[in-house]
Amino acid sequence: MSDQLKKITASHCETPPAKYDDIKVLFLNCTLNRTPVLSHTEGLIKVAQNIFEANGAKTKVIRPVDYVIPAGLGLDMSKTPEWDKDDWPLIQKEVDACDVLIVCTSVWLGEKSSVCNRTLERMYGYTHQFNDKGQYRDYGKVGATLITGNEDGVKHCAMNILFSLSHIGYTVPPQADAGWMGEAGPGPSYMDEGSGGLENDFTNRNTTFLVWNCLHLARMLKDNGGVPAYGNLPDEWEAGCKAGFDSPEHKR
Repeated sequence: MSDQLKKITASHCETPPAKYDDIKVLFLNCTLNRTPVLSHTEGLIKVAQNIFEANGAKTKVIRPVDYVIPAGLGLDMSKTPEWDKDDWPLIQKEVDACDVLIVCTSVWLGEKSSVCNRTLERMYGYTHQFNDKGQYRDYGKVGATLITGNEDGVKHCAMNILFSLSHIGYTVPPQADAGWMGEAGPGPSYMDEGSGGLENDFTNRNTTFLVWNCLHLARMLKDNGGVPAYGNLPDEWEAGCKAGFDSPEHKR
């Protein structure tokens, strides 16, 4: 974090509009590099992480690539004939426990990483389950994304990731994406010496806005019991209680 950003963060954190010490933030760092190999994406994650923690939020970073995550949409693929082991249920528990989920990735060939794609697919496999109000399970959670690379593709990846999160029930705040792209081609990566990544004002501004908007929205959702359970309950729809639509027996 640059000295300028540290000063701005310290100033904002002195008089926050609310308390956030009950907010849990999970970063899924979908880098291709297993721990302890350097992840440039994790460098940007730390910028956001520092601001979250300065406001009392609890944060955790997981690299899915460190785990055995089979392809598939089952809750536990180790219970199928195709796979002997599946670590995804361990990660899903962390996803379920968080209030804010930030899916992070590097860019390859203009796309999010293969690890990111598999992560979203496995999350999608859980969407037939409901929360305690009868909504799809991820209603009431906040979703965002952080992206790094040295080729074009931040906005393309962000569109895909944020749509995916919104589609399965996450609420996406304004300015829910931030990223850093170095010089196109085989140029420096985010944390390389001389890259300018850590001092990039555009990236630092967007990352800061992302954190605060996630905190604001998570606070509103948590204080109001999430998204109201009206007009969005799958079981009621299947039973014929279709809010806003006439019941079939009333049609003439």
